[in-house]
Amino acid sequence: MGRLAVRHHRFEISRRNTFDLRVAFAADFHAGATTHPAILEDAFRELAELRADLILLGGDFVAFEARDIEILLPMLRRLDAPLGVFAVLGNHDLTTDHARVVAELEASGVVMLTNRAVQLAPPHDDVWLCGLDDPIYGEPRAEATFADVEPGATRLVLMHAPDGLLAIGARDFDLALCGHTHGGQLALPGGTPIVMPKGKLCRRYPGGVYELSGRRRLLVSHGVGCSTLPLRLFARPEVHLCELVAVRAGAESGERAVARVR
Repeated sequence: MGRLAVRHHRFEISRRNTFDLRVAFAADFHAGATTHPAILEDAFRELAELRADLILLGGDFVAFEARDIEILLPMLRRLDAPLGVFAVLGNHDLTTDHARVVAELEASGVVMLTNRAVQLAPPHDDVWLCGLDDPIYGEPRAEATFADVEPGATRLVLMHAPDGLLAIGARDFDLALCGHTHGGQLALPGGTPIVMPKGKLCRRYPGGVYELSGRRRLLVSHGVGCSTLPLRLFARPEVHLCELVAVRAGAESGERAVARVR
């Protein structure tokens, strides 16, 4: 499967409150037949050791069976972040008993963000987390997600796949985080994907950080586990730490390249 990579990113984010924010992110765990439990343990250990202010989980918790969420429960319960742990579901979750998956996640302290937004606690109350339903098999409703977000607030979007951008349309946000692509899971040397999962935008955004229109940026993760085949080739599993460096609202902002990978 390959050794887990921990990707460190630094973003300058326009904010009213001048407090930096550390966000840990991971997606595509695919607990079950296709993913070795050791890589899951590695991923959750890294998420805990990053000591982030906030932890975001991008869906596909199970590969094929809802009961396999039980593999993740002890690891989920060890997660702790001052501002909370939040998640959306992925397409694999929605093809099984997703009500059970949601119930187990919530019982483990995870807050679900399905087509809704929540405001972070002070001193980060100028930041809103905006969650979208899965764009492959779900019903992402951006109008509902962004309805209550304060004008001028910093917006972090949590979604499962790049196709969430199609639901968002021209709406403004600062940073969107997703997975689903697995970086192709099987790729050529250099990372060019051989095959890609279902989704109109997966080939355009296979993995990495992308500058979109306006202030909008997109982070697409290779994810942690495996889908369909228990194999990765030139597409390392990964988790992320995003250091969001506050700049005065209206100031120029940009993304700084990955600072460190281990």
